Amino acid sequence: MTDENNKLLVDLEVRIKQVMLLCDRLKEENAALKTALESREQKIDEVVTDLNQMRTKYESLKIARTITAASVDVDAAKQRLSKLVREVDKCINLLK
Repeated sequence: MTDENNKLLVDLEVRIKQVMLLCDRLKEENAALKTALESREQKIDEVVTDLNQMRTKYESLKIARTITAASVDVDAAKQRLSKLVREVDKCINLLK
């Protein structure tokens, strides 16, 4: 082999090593990003669960205020209770 071929071979080896190092760094970065993504997804799930609980509590509070409020029409309270009973019946039927 000539000196020029040896130089090209060494240059090729150096570039291959650089590409391999870059590949390793990208794999590490990818793993870190996957971990961060899983963490964020878990936090989102927790927030969604909390939101659903808050919505349920809010609906319960609205119903309770409708029932206990002195200035509220009795018919409106009856309608809300009827709606609540229908929703409970639907849930029970789904569970069967």
